[in-house]
Amino acid sequence: MLHVVATPIGNLGDLTPRAQEALKGASLIACEDTRRTWQLLSHFGVPRPEMISYRQGNEERVSRVVVDAVNAGREVVLVSDGGYPAISDPGYRLVRLCAQENVPFDVLPGASAVNVALVLSGLPTSSFTFKGFPPRGPGALRNWFAEEKDLPHTLIGYESPFRIGPTLQAAYEVLGDREAAVCIELTKVHERVARGYLSDLAAQFKDAKVKGEVAFVIAGANPKFARIV
Repeated sequence: MLHVVATPIGNLGDLTPRAQEALKGASLIACEDTRRTWQLLSHFGVPRPEMISYRQGNEERVSRVVVDAVNAGREVVLVSDGGYPAISDPGYRLVRLCAQENVPFDVLPGASAVNVALVLSGLPTSSFTFKGFPPRGPGALRNWFAEEKDLPHTLIGYESPFRIGPTLQAAYEVLGDREAAVCIELTKVHERVARGYLSDLAAQFKDAKVKGEVAFVIAGANPKFARIV
């Protein structure tokens, strides 16, 4: 069977007992960075099995290798560098191939920056849209936000620490002055969350030197969460 395993996004204490057992029982681990995954295995005293790099650029080829391994009777684990495989990380193509070919697989729950950022934001959680990383080009970025302008759902995305300022500015210009939150280094020692309106956050992060991974959360199209001018 293939086990799709969520791994910690920062705090190693978030690796679940089920995930540890799956890693210990694997004869093959498909992962983005074998060095990073080996560090995780070493921390938990997991003997190193065979490992194969599964990353953007080789997904199609390695997906076939993994499926063949499962069909040969091997226990295989798929992990990313942090969080859920296939959620803004490689994994979708492998899971889809397994589903199409009736190859057995399961998904082991664990840490996810999407859920952590959503709850930490203090914004509505009843319905939300996660869109991953926005495009880099200014025009494409504005269009990316424009698609969400009239939708009521809370919006969640990831961003590079080097681009979060311009991204917030684009969001403000397209969506208006809504409540939002910027979540940095989630679950890590230096975790912090900046909450406020988009105009204020765009100004705050305009020239800020941000270190670490960033998730942003923006309220949907509801007057309740817009600044009254």
